[in-house]
Amino acid sequence: MGLKLGADDFVKKSGGFSIKVLIERIRVQLRKKNINNIEDTKNIIAHGKLKLDPSQLECEWDGKQLPDKLTTTEFLLVRELAKRPGIIKERSQLMDIAYREDTDIEDRTIDSHVKRIRKKFKKVDANFSAIETRYGSGYRWNVS
Repeated sequence: MGLKLGADDFVKKSGGFSIKVLIERIRVQLRKKNINNIEDTKNIIAHGKLKLDPSQLECEWDGKQLPDKLTTTEFLLVRELAKRPGIIKERSQLMDIAYREDTDIEDRTIDSHVKRIRKKFKKVDANFSAIETRYGSGYRWNVS
């Protein structure tokens, strides 16, 4: 009964083996496995050809892994842009995402990161143009 109510396991005081208990233990493990799979897929960001897995810092474009993996900072920037496609992110917002507050960097550093990100995507797709520069504003993930 305890397993049906959500307990993971229990220790039976009296000896013996129960097939019912075994079946309930298996159900608990399967239930836990299904919950973990749902949580894993919830975090994946996919827009058009882009697929990001934040739990593994993995990035795919058009079903292919990037030959040069994104650095953690680059991944954070791509994730931030792709979370809300079409929305312009200012350099200062991207700097807050990519760096701790106590880090002193120039806003042009973000431009360098974006340049490297584009190069990495272009190794998979020479026509990559999903990161759009909005001069005087920042960057956005191009939805078209």
